[in-house]
Amino acid sequence: MTEDRTTPTTEPGTTADGSRRWVSARVRILLWLLLVMAVALAAVAATTRSILLRDVDQRINKLLVQEAGEFTNLQARGVDPETGEPFTEPSRLLYVFLDRQNADLDEELIGLVGRPGREPAQIIQRRDIPVTLPLHKDDDAQLAIFDSPDSTGVLKRASGDIHWAKVEVARYGGESDAAFVVAFHPQREERRADEVFQVLLAISGVALLMTTGIAWVVAGRILKPVRVVRSAAAQLTEQDLTQRIPVHGRDDVAALAETFNAMLDRLERAFAAQREFVDDAGHELRTPITIVRGHLEVMGDDPAEREETIRLVTDELDRMSRIVEDLLLLAKAERPDFVRPEPVQLAELTADVYVKARTLGERDWQLAEVADQEAELDPQRITQAMVQLAQNAVQHTTTGQTIRIGSRVNGSSAVELYVVDSGPGVQPQDAEVIFERFRRGTARRGARGSGAGLGLSIVRAIAEAHGGRVRLHDTEGGGATFILTLEGART
Repeated sequence: MTEDRTTPTTEPGTTADGSRRWVSARVRILLWLLLVMAVALAAVAATTRSILLRDVDQRINKLLVQEAGEFTNLQARGVDPETGEPFTEPSRLLYVFLDRQNADLDEELIGLVGRPGREPAQIIQRRDIPVTLPLHKDDDAQLAIFDSPDSTGVLKRASGDIHWAKVEVARYGGESDAAFVVAFHPQREERRADEVFQVLLAISGVALLMTTGIAWVVAGRILKPVRVVRSAAAQLTEQDLTQRIPVHGRDDVAALAETFNAMLDRLERAFAAQREFVDDAGHELRTPITIVRGHLEVMGDDPAEREETIRLVTDELDRMSRIVEDLLLLAKAERPDFVRPEPVQLAELTADVYVKARTLGERDWQLAEVADQEAELDPQRITQAMVQLAQNAVQHTTTGQTIRIGSRVNGSSAVELYVVDSGPGVQPQDAEVIFERFRRGTARRGARGSGAGLGLSIVRAIAEAHGGRVRLHDTEGGGATFILTLEGART
């Protein structure tokens, strides 16, 4: 019986303990910088070598053309400068020309005169050539050049290439073929170019080493705020969002720190609002649950008592249902599709709201004014907000008191819809809190509201979803005026 043993495997990019391997931004920046610099320096060195070799070729070609041209001119004149007589044999022409020339260090000037069997004889301008095998000692190379139909070329040899130019000598009577050859050995010039290339490579290596040190220090200083951001993010918890990053300078890293701090501010406010919302929701829902449980626990067998208990329990369950629906509505207000704007005639919308609000209670309902204008808004959400304001006015007024509903255009693009009541109004200390969740104003005589304090919060959420706001003013003669101001809704 064998024991089945398996070797644990790790996913790519992770270590044996499951943690993710990572390379710091500092190292990545340094590696990319070194790669780019290495490629650039290598390209510079290679380009420099290529330019030097091209200059060598151009200088060699110029020298070959110059030497061949001088010989051609002497041959064209055809007069021996020593005797003043015309040349009568090729060897004399070659001797005279070579005797008057001074070859460069890597240059050979050779006169070749054909013999029977095509083996040329040498007429050499004496010069020690610092190469392994000069042309005047290489019979095979001389024969290859002598027999070549071309006037210029490059002879490939194991001991080194030869750049050559040839000028054929005109025959004098029955003389054999003859030619003047100028040959250049580029090995020394090419070695010089290679030496420059090697020096550039060495300098590039030193430059890369220096760049590595400098870039490591500079990258560390630049990325220090990023490490501070990472450290601050690691210390953040849901219970402690007070960490902030010190901002220094006015560069991109400072802007990153400011953006991160602003995000922390938003998170802190969001978590605080969430905790407050959960606490308030728990408190509001705990009360009806306690009432329902208490009545069910003490409910007896008397039919009348049971009927009353069921009525009370049903009423509390309905109130809980309304609270849950309002909470869901407020949660949806954070979604981008909470409102769906469309072109709406304000006159028609205002009239519809007025007709629907009249059924909320026996009040002196009045349609104050109507804006004859088209606006871009969500008619269902605006109607919901206006009906909620009308319901709030009914709760704080008595039978026969006046409630006015209207709409108007304020400024170039702002649209206002309002509800005005003649009730007791809102106390100054309540004006700042009545739009918050689960917050109610101070109880007044005639106020019979039994809501959970979410109605005005819903109104504010609808207004803000339209890019507007809801405002509260005292009504002249007593009462409260709630105004929905929708900026940019006018079309």
